[in-house]
Amino acid sequence: MPTARRYPPDLPFVATQHWSLATGSRVAVYHYPPANDGARHPVPFVYLNGGPVRGISVLDHRFLQLLARQGYDVYAYEQAGGGRSDLLPMDQYTISRSVRDLAAFVDRLGKGRVDILGFSAGGVVLTRALADPRVAARLHRAVIAEPGPMDGPTAHITGHKGRESARGLAPTMTGPRSTRIPRYAVAFGLMQLGLLAPDSGLIGQAEGDNAFTAADLGSDTASGYCARDAHRIPVEDTEQNFSFSAAASLRVQETIKDSPPMAPRLRHSRTPAMLMVAECSSQVRQWATAILAKDPALQRTQYMPGVGHHMWNGLDDNNNRAAAIVTAFLEDRPAPLPNYPTRSEIPTFLRDHK
Repeated sequence: MPTARRYPPDLPFVATQHWSLATGSRVAVYHYPPANDGARHPVPFVYLNGGPVRGISVLDHRFLQLLARQGYDVYAYEQAGGGRSDLLPMDQYTISRSVRDLAAFVDRLGKGRVDILGFSAGGVVLTRALADPRVAARLHRAVIAEPGPMDGPTAHITGHKGRESARGLAPTMTGPRSTRIPRYAVAFGLMQLGLLAPDSGLIGQAEGDNAFTAADLGSDTASGYCARDAHRIPVEDTEQNFSFSAAASLRVQETIKDSPPMAPRLRHSRTPAMLMVAECSSQVRQWATAILAKDPALQRTQYMPGVGHHMWNGLDDNNNRAAAIVTAFLEDRPAPLPNYPTRSEIPTFLRDHK
């Protein structure tokens, strides 16, 4: 593979902008203006994707287009090192840098406070932003969907997960794999085991990003879907658009594991927030319930039946259901689903939903 970063080509349905942030990061930005003639939501909407250092998938872009058709002014950016965003030196990939980039992005947008949906690793960035009053002041409402662990103590929890996912049940993903090449296989494998630093000279960051393919994720993609969907998992991305930095993602995850407890700071959060949890979640349940327990401004929880970790996935009416949950909260309308679990229901939720 080339040793200089080979960025994905532009998508045919949305322009790629590149914004230089005050932090020094240069990120790829996508804008979907309101696409209807009816009521328009006055607060800009920002999407933080998962990864943590990964391009925004085509499935996610379709979900963002759906929100724009419902009157939202939608912005998304790929975090530094992901997708079409510029790389950082490996030692600069940290969870605190991701939070600072979020604040700098909202400042660069220049439209006042924003509503934010943070999914998976993006939910971690959003949770930590809520715990920082300087960043939280830029946020209007926050939706935390299927979050990863927010800090070191949470990251070391091994506990309950959701109902059975399609992991181990879905057909093996086809397509080229970098891990069939010994040097890449050894490098990625040792990094994942913690036996090789992400900034190892065995494989350069840009080369690793160029080499990594969707098939290299193996069963991780299937783990984002319910067991009942094992044989109809949609293609989440195109081969040309797929981008994942294994080394940078591991580096960010290491900084989360090494970080002190967030709970003392999260207890002071005042930004209205909502938590979304999937029935067949592959995430440890306590990663979500820890936020529910500690954030006093978290107003509602929506337990979404029939979906896995990737809640908006193009199957059945899942996109519309997820959009209805998100927009009801942002517009302060009654929730489509019961407020479940509440804080008092966390013990029974952990016991019954596994």
